[in-house]
Amino acid sequence: MHIDDARLLTRRELLAHGFDDSEIRGRRRRGELCLVRRGAYSRPGALSDRPEARHAVEVRAAVGQVSPDAVVSHLSAAVLHGLPVWGDPLRRVQMTRARRSGARLTGNLHVHAAPLEPGEIVTVGGLAVTSLPRTLVDVARQVGFEQAVVVADAALWRRSVTREELDLALATARGRPGVPAARRALAFARWGSESVGESRSRVAMMHAGIPEPVLQWEVWSTAGVLLGRADFGWPGLRTFGEFDGREKYGRLVPSGTTARDVVYAEKRREDAMRGEDLGAVRWGWSDLDPFAPTAARLRRTFRP
Repeated sequence: MHIDDARLLTRRELLAHGFDDSEIRGRRRRGELCLVRRGAYSRPGALSDRPEARHAVEVRAAVGQVSPDAVVSHLSAAVLHGLPVWGDPLRRVQMTRARRSGARLTGNLHVHAAPLEPGEIVTVGGLAVTSLPRTLVDVARQVGFEQAVVVADAALWRRSVTREELDLALATARGRPGVPAARRALAFARWGSESVGESRSRVAMMHAGIPEPVLQWEVWSTAGVLLGRADFGWPGLRTFGEFDGREKYGRLVPSGTTARDVVYAEKRREDAMRGEDLGAVRWGWSDLDPFAPTAARLRRTFRP
C-alpha cells in the first residue's frame, strides 16, 4: 500500500497493510501523514483549503467511528449535498441516531438523538445522509436566520428541492426545538439567489426595510430586445441592483476569453440597461456589514 495513493486512511487500514503505530507516528513527524481526526489520516496536500471540502473528508473519517445506525445530518449533511455553508466553522461532524435519548457532544462530533423516518434517509457518496428537505429543516432549526437562508436559497436555486417538500418536512418536524425559527427562514428562502452574497444581500435588505426585489430580473428594451438580467430588480422603482462577488466573474469566463473581456461585456450590459432610464446600484462583500450605506444608495436611486 502506498500512502500517496489514498485520500483518507484509517489506522485499521494502515495496520492491515503492515504499518505499526510507531511507523505511523514517525510518518506524522516527518510530514508524510496528516491527522484528520483520531484514527484517520491523509497524505500531505490531499485536504482542500475549502472548509466544505475539508469537512466532507472529516465526515468520512468520523462515520467509521460512530454507531452504524448513525446518519450524517444537519450542516454535515448540507456539505455532502454540495450546498454552501456560510458563517459556521464546521468544527464538528454532525450525525443523527433514531433514538429518544443518547445524544453526544464532543469537541469534534455532535450526535443528535431524534426521530428519523425511512424516507428521510438517502445515500450520498456511499454514506447514509438525511434527505435534502430534512437536512434543510434541521439546519434551519439549529443555525441563525441568515445562515439558514444561505443554505436553503442554494438548494432552491439548483432546483434540488421543492417548496412542497419543505412544507412536508416542516410538518413532520412539528414540536421539535427550533421549528418556528426554521419555518421563518425557509419561508423567506427563494429561487433566484445564485450565490452566498446574493442571499445575504436579501437578508440585509429585509432588515433595512428595502422593498422586496424581483430576483434575476430580465430587462427588455422598448423594442423587445433582452438587454440583460440583474441580480435584483425593482421594476416599479426603475432600479436594478448587482452584487459583485469575485466568484461571479470567475465562473463567467468562457474558454478563449479573459476576465477583462468579461468585465467589459458586463459594463456594456449595464450601460444598455441604464439606457432604459433605469438606476443602478452595485455592492460587494465589504458593503454587507454594515449595509446601511448601501440601503441609503438604493433609496436615493429609486425612481417612483
